[in-house]
Amino acid sequence: MPASARQLALRALLEWEKGRTFSDEILHTVFERERLSALDRAFLMETFFGTLRNLSRLDFLIARLRDGAIDPETRALLRLGLYQIFHMRTPSHAAVHATVELAGRARGLVNAILRRALREEETLTVALNIAPLATRTSHPQFLVDRWETAFGADATEELCAWNNEPAEVHVRANELKVTAGELLRSVPDAEASPVHPGMIKVRRLPLGWIANGLCYVQDPSTLIACDLLDPRPGETVLDACAAPGGKTSYLAQLMRNEGRIVACDLYDSRVARLRENLHRLAVTNTTTHVHDCMRAGAPLEEGSFDRILIDAPCSNTGVVRRRVDVRWRLSDEDFLRMPAQQLALVRRCATLLKPGGALVYSTCSLEAEENDGLVAKALAEVPGLRLVEVRRALPFRDRTDGAFAARFTRAG
Repeated sequence: MPASARQLALRALLEWEKGRTFSDEILHTVFERERLSALDRAFLMETFFGTLRNLSRLDFLIARLRDGAIDPETRALLRLGLYQIFHMRTPSHAAVHATVELAGRARGLVNAILRRALREEETLTVALNIAPLATRTSHPQFLVDRWETAFGADATEELCAWNNEPAEVHVRANELKVTAGELLRSVPDAEASPVHPGMIKVRRLPLGWIANGLCYVQDPSTLIACDLLDPRPGETVLDACAAPGGKTSYLAQLMRNEGRIVACDLYDSRVARLRENLHRLAVTNTTTHVHDCMRAGAPLEEGSFDRILIDAPCSNTGVVRRRVDVRWRLSDEDFLRMPAQQLALVRRCATLLKPGGALVYSTCSLEAEENDGLVAKALAEVPGLRLVEVRRALPFRDRTDGAFAARFTRAG
């Protein structure tokens, strides 16, 4: 008998608990393996991502409802059931019954806890609403502490609330094939983005837009770095961390497919996806390479690029709304480790830049160590770099994902 959507959600949560795989990869594997109806796919996505987004809230409820230790599978079941009771429109008694059916030997315990939750739902909701911010919004305390220090208490509360909202769908019109105006006129409920003239907000994404390469799904914040780099037709450009290709294809669009882009990434699978996207979007001025930009040699010759984009691997704290489990995968150590790697990448890529050329370093992080702090270190430690401009997006201010970009030039 095929597994139900709830069974698959439970398996996915237990796989995630192992700590080796991010949630989107887990769900991608499930969808490849299982034949699910559209309704079951939607239910699985909602319960899996929703449970991860609300872990602290759900564990707070479990602690109020049960004294003593709970094994991982039973805890995952309780999280799943409580998420349906407190966050979904699923009829409560149906949610309890269906969850209990999955419980096996723990059926009695799961049934008792969930039915108690139904009886005490109002009291538990009040307790949640007055819990500390980290619990109430399901964020690690260390991240809340960092953000309160950096941005203040009010902005941090706004940021945590933003991270728990469903992400809107924005697309960039692929002007190598079509204009934003043409796309807007073709779908009545599409809206022009107030943030960027090339972006469109859609409620339902027409599949033909994707299949025919008329657009690319990305947040407006992702265009900041490319606009700051400002590549020109005929130039030679390096995209050092290119997959999956959203920024690469926008660079090609800005260059009108003229000149040359060298797009690199570390792994075969990522570069394969990059190539697929560039082909679909009709990008013709780009060569793709499985290459670590920290290594010398072809296709990266010193002093050969007019402009370089480093969209650096980072903590992703600006895109927690889209990557729901990032918050649970981070630790304080990451904010020591990542800047060292990022600085090494800037130092290496600076040698590839022509005298007078432009280099943009970007992240989707909100953290000072990866952004302004990294810029200060680069200016102090990388010979010949001069800072020209910094741009950033903050979710609680700009109502987009978080992003940071700094443009440097190399002395002649």
